[in-house]
Amino acid sequence: MNTRRAFLATVPAAAFAAASKLPTAEGPQFIVAMLTMLDGKGRLDDAMNKDYLAYLAAGGADGALVMGTTGEFASFSVKERKQSLESAMKHKGRLNVMCQIGAGNLPETLELLDHATGSGADSVLVLPPYYYKNPSADGLASFFEPVLRAAKLPVLVYNIPQLSGSPITPELLRKLSSFDRLYGMKDSFSKADAMVSFLREFPKLRIMTGVHGNIEVNLKNRGAGGLTGNGSIFVKETAEILKAHSAGGDTAAAQKKLNELSGMLSGYDGVPAMKYALSLMGLKESAVRAPFVPVADAKRKELAEKIARWRS
Repeated sequence: MNTRRAFLATVPAAAFAAASKLPTAEGPQFIVAMLTMLDGKGRLDDAMNKDYLAYLAAGGADGALVMGTTGEFASFSVKERKQSLESAMKHKGRLNVMCQIGAGNLPETLELLDHATGSGADSVLVLPPYYYKNPSADGLASFFEPVLRAAKLPVLVYNIPQLSGSPITPELLRKLSSFDRLYGMKDSFSKADAMVSFLREFPKLRIMTGVHGNIEVNLKNRGAGGLTGNGSIFVKETAEILKAHSAGGDTAAAQKKLNELSGMLSGYDGVPAMKYALSLMGLKESAVRAPFVPVADAKRKELAEKIARWRS
């Protein structure tokens, strides 16, 4: 296993170059939905975060999303969520930084929006308020409209109804379309045809897919690229899909390779497994927050063997 020093020696200087703002970036992008780096006591670890961001940049990611679903955002206080973004901004290098600011209530969402703006984030992602399931489009609009009125940053809405309980519908996007700060959407709903329908109806919005298997379809339908959690593990393989698309190459082959590799993580609890997998790639293993628990010993051995075969 690589040591931290050995890993950092492989990171090119270009990985720390200055970044352009996300809204002015041309073409689709690959943004990693970051894991949140924690020490053995479950506290935010700035040094681990620095190494992790360097690893993402070296692997070819264009940006990083702080405190998304993969970042365990619901397990952190507002104060900790702010600290996590501040660490990312300090160590972002060339990466664009997006921050997920959605909370279960509007006051905390607006507070996190104000903090993201002051911290210099490039854009924000906003989850619908959760717990109350399937509110009306008018009800969701009453949550998002104050955010869009207050926003000085580009705002993407987050469609992940399988977890939030509140889908981002075409009806809702039509209600919000008059706001200049409505920049796009992260669509983490697993059905490609639904994503394509959004792309066709809202061609001016930057719609990114949160489903790794939908990246090729997103790109072929003039989408804005991928914003994925397993991009932490398969950074280069995900970036290759966008490179192939940009060069007019074989995106199908690149997508197929990513799909095959992603199967290694099937059957494991996602966040703990990804944090353990990163430790097999030379980074220090991060702890997880409840309700997650570390990968069990038998599963660790099994996953380590799969990763070793892949990397050999």
